[in-house]
Amino acid sequence: MQGRRNQQPAIGVPCNAGAARWLGLAAGLLVCALSAAGLSAGETVTDPMAALKISRMGAGTDMPAFTLETLDGQAVASADLKGKVVLLNFWATWCGPCKDEMPSLERLRKQFDPADVVVLSVTTDHQRAGIQAFMKHLGLALPVLLDEDQEVSGSFMVRGLPMTFLVGKDGKLVGRAVGPRAWDSPEAVALLLGLKGAAR
Repeated sequence: MQGRRNQQPAIGVPCNAGAARWLGLAAGLLVCALSAAGLSAGETVTDPMAALKISRMGAGTDMPAFTLETLDGQAVASADLKGKVVLLNFWATWCGPCKDEMPSLERLRKQFDPADVVVLSVTTDHQRAGIQAFMKHLGLALPVLLDEDQEVSGSFMVRGLPMTFLVGKDGKLVGRAVGPRAWDSPEAVALLLGLKGAAR
C-alpha cells in the first residue's frame, strides 16, 4: 500500500475557512460596486472617447473664435454656442471618406435638441451650388458653414479631412477625431450625452 503523499494547496485556492470568507466578502463587494454602476458581472466600463479613438485636447483649451456664414446666408458665431455641446466637422465635397461619414452625422443631429447639442459642418469649398447638390443627394440637413478663405480651418489646424472637434458647454475643446467615425454609434451618443450632462 502506497503511503499518502503530502499535498500542497494549489496557488490561488483558499487553504482555510478564513481565507474563503475573505474571498467571499471581496466578491460580494465587487458585485455591489458593479450593481451601483448599473453593470452586470460580465460587462466592462468603456470610455467612449477611447472606443471612438478620439484624441483628448489639452485641458482648458478654448475653441478658436469664429463667425461664418451658412449656405442660406445666416451668420453663426462661436460666442453664441457657449452653453451647448458642439460637434464641428470639417469636410469637402471631393472627400470620399467625408461622403461616407456625413449620413451618420445627420442621424446623430436628429437625436439631440439643438438647444443642447449642435452639430455643424464646415467646408472650404467655393462652389455653393455644388455643396447644395451634394447635401441634397445625400439627404442631409446639416448646417453647412462656409470657410472659403480657410481662416477657421487654419485656426483649428485642420490638416486632413474629415476632421471633427468636440467642444464642451464651457467653450473648451474636448477632443479631436482625424478621419471618419460612426457618429451615430452608441459610443458617440453616450459621449455627447456625457458632455451634455457635465457641469459648465
